[in-house]
This record gives sequence, structure tokens and C-alpha cells, in this order.
Amino acid sequence: MEGFAKYLRDALQYPAEAYDKHIAGKVYLSFVIQEDGSVADVMVVRGLGYGCDEAAVKAIRNSPAWVPGIQNGKAVRVKYNLPISFSMQ
Repeated sequence: MEGFAKYLRDALQYPAEAYDKHIAGKVYLSFVIQEDGSVADVMVVRGLGYGCDEAAVKAIRNSPAWVPGIQNGKAVRVKYNLPISFSMQ
């Protein structure tokens, strides 16, 4: 997860509209990691608006391949719920 956190810091771009209006908070996403490690079904569960939702979805969709879940020695789909923070700091 440390590598993924670094990826998010580098990939996530603060939307200009949100920055200009001093919007901060969290976008809550839900997504599935497929058996091959690819990301699918990215959805905003609770958003911030002002371009933050779209920026969070884009960062997750463009993330490098994940290691899939393993159950009984076989790769399986895993659903994740993830908050992504937008902070003015």
C-alpha cells in the first residue's frame, strides 16, 4: 500500500476549480480489482464536486496493475472502498 500511496500523491491532480474555491475533503470511491490485477467498476460513493470526483476516478483508473486477491490458491476479484483526500496543504 505504501507504493500505491506514493502513486496517488504523484498522479492525483488538484482540480483548479476546487483549488480556487478552497474546496477540501474526501472523495469516497468503490472499485474492483480483477483477477488479472486490472481496475474495473470505479464509482464515486460520496463526492466533493468541483472536479475532485473526476480527478480521483482518473487516478484510480490509471493506476498500475494491482496484485489480485488470492483465495484457495486462485486469483479472485476483490472490491475496495477507498477515501481519497484533497487538502490545501
